[in-house]
Amino acid sequence: MDRNDTAARDEERLPPNIRPPITIPGFFFGGYECSTQLDRHGVRRNLVAETQHDRFLDEDLAGARDLGIVVLREGIAWDRVDDGGTIDLAPVRTIRDAALRHGQRIIWDLFHYGYPEDLDPFNEGFADRFARYASTVARYLVGLDGPGQWYTPINEPSFLAWAAGEVGWFAPYGKERGYELKMKLAKTAIVGMEAIRAVDPEARFVNVDPVCHAVAPSDAPELAAEAAEFTGYQWQSWDMLGGLGWVDLGGRPDFLDVIGVNYYLTGQWEHRRGGHLAFDDPRRRPFREMLGEVATRYPGHPILITETGCWGDLRVPWLKMIAEEVRAAVESGTPIAGVCFYPLVDMTEWHERHWMHFGFWDMEERDGLLCRTPFLPIHEALATERARTAIANENPQFPPNIGQYRKKA
Repeated sequence: MDRNDTAARDEERLPPNIRPPITIPGFFFGGYECSTQLDRHGVRRNLVAETQHDRFLDEDLAGARDLGIVVLREGIAWDRVDDGGTIDLAPVRTIRDAALRHGQRIIWDLFHYGYPEDLDPFNEGFADRFARYASTVARYLVGLDGPGQWYTPINEPSFLAWAAGEVGWFAPYGKERGYELKMKLAKTAIVGMEAIRAVDPEARFVNVDPVCHAVAPSDAPELAAEAAEFTGYQWQSWDMLGGLGWVDLGGRPDFLDVIGVNYYLTGQWEHRRGGHLAFDDPRRRPFREMLGEVATRYPGHPILITETGCWGDLRVPWLKMIAEEVRAAVESGTPIAGVCFYPLVDMTEWHERHWMHFGFWDMEERDGLLCRTPFLPIHEALATERARTAIANENPQFPPNIGQYRKKA
């Protein structure tokens, strides 16, 4: 039986309107921070420029390739390429050409918190403008590379609804309107996906949101039910996109498509207290259980861990924990198709702008340039975990090249 026959039979077994499984060569992949929100100080952020990923694009992609990473999450800054409805996709061509040079495939992030300043996501016209932009991008990429491109329509709509609609961290600085904004963003994503599919019927969508777990504070056990209810809100956006309720929004299973799970240390906390549970807090829910719950709620949908990582000295313990939990989840039957370490290079904190010592490369400023300094322990940890993760060994032609970093260090 050839691969096409296998894929056809797999597709026949899927529930109606759910796309077939996907494959991430090498299992582990990566991404670069690309947020462009207006922050709580009213300042437009551009993490691609702040990390000089635009200036070091080839070096960054080459470094990822040396780690065995051949699939990358890259962002298109909607607020920068859309000037009053006029779209300039030159930055897209730059990223696409670099990926082609390094033998990598892109999952295109279309809306990573930032949007054109003449728009308001609460207002009419926002979704239609996004659909025109998404259609333009899809038509351009199909013209370059053919159908079957991968997209994340809106990054973390649940978090964005909270940050921009509930607590006023990001523009449009809404307060106590998070649920309203969540529905607006779901509708925006849906019409965007409709527009993309009209141009590229084979397009795949990776719908990214955080998983989380809130617990009652030790001295306030009466908050347990409220904490559980708050935790349950994490499913709303995915349900909207998949047509599992809120049917007037137009969601469908093939729009939900691939579930993208983001998970950081900050994703578990004491309800109403702020902060996060420590890495070794026994109240933390095992990640394998969280992934299993995603799979149970959305059967037939492939799952990617689309963002994970930690900062400082926790980088290596976190990577090892994630790899162990994912192996356990896969062994229990959870359909995990890959793990994205994000960001691969360090980033500044969203509001206070200090370097976080996140990812596989730290930054060292020299004459205005942010030179990449490999954090060798995490490079070595990835090589070890890749060897331990059997599913990751299906792509041996892209072995991680740790030795060259030792020579440079």
